[in-house]
Amino acid sequence: GLRDDGLFVDATFGRGGHSARILEQLGPEGRLLAIDRDPQAVAAAQRRFQAEPRFMVVRAAFGALESLVAQHGQGRACRGILLDLGVSSPQLDDPERGFSFLNDGPLDMRMDPSRGISAAEFVNTAPAEEIARVFKEYGEERFSGRMARAVAERRDIKPFERTGDLAEVLKVANPAWEKGKNPATRAFQGLRIHVNNELGDLEAGLEAALDCLEVGGRLVVISFHSLEDRIVKLFMRKLVKGEADNLPRNLPVRHVAFEPKIKVHGKAQSASEAELKANPRSRSAIMRVAEKLR
Repeated sequence: GLRDDGLFVDATFGRGGHSARILEQLGPEGRLLAIDRDPQAVAAAQRRFQAEPRFMVVRAAFGALESLVAQHGQGRACRGILLDLGVSSPQLDDPERGFSFLNDGPLDMRMDPSRGISAAEFVNTAPAEEIARVFKEYGEERFSGRMARAVAERRDIKPFERTGDLAEVLKVANPAWEKGKNPATRAFQGLRIHVNNELGDLEAGLEAALDCLEVGGRLVVISFHSLEDRIVKLFMRKLVKGEADNLPRNLPVRHVAFEPKIKVHGKAQSASEAELKANPRSRSAIMRVAEKLR
């Protein structure tokens, strides 16, 4: 349960579904800090909760969690942090953002369009090997080499500007279409993760979240594909086992190295039937919960 006076952090505001639920249960003295790096999400947050004195929103990537809590947390201890790693539906559904291979739009994919390089800039300029690595490592695409070569050959004739155009080239280059899955799906996922440094930001965000939490505070992470979930699982496992894992076998070890830093609550959970009906995109969601012990 949410104790009244604590600070809670919704580190990925999205469109505010989670924030609304947290505020329903938060006491009058509680505070909720929402973070999102998407300027549209921040604008939506300001509109939706403008009359809510317990709510603050900041535009930033959640890798910077620690300094954000220090800056905006009013010196409160942090009782709960939520990381929902899904791309929000409005981002996916707005063709102008360039996340979608189904709706044609400019090939951008940046959650914060004011920073970093767009997907178009990346596929038009990066070496084919680098593009293949992104498709393979972040998209888990088996035919990454073929697909990257097709991209490189086509961009030399005409650079990519639109999502539909890139999706078409990827489709033709992918020899094995999975049933019910667009052949460009994995490559697009890889590009999105790369352009937004999602996995690096996740690792930084998990470390920062743990540092910010008070003892007894909870960290809840909802991930949407195996790469993210693996990072979360390994992070939690390492902290349950304590530092002992990293020490040489024959070293006389002080007991504290073996003391777990967190307790994991329950097993990884998937969405319920009811949740799936209400939100089909929760199909691949996995939730893990940890409590800080020391």
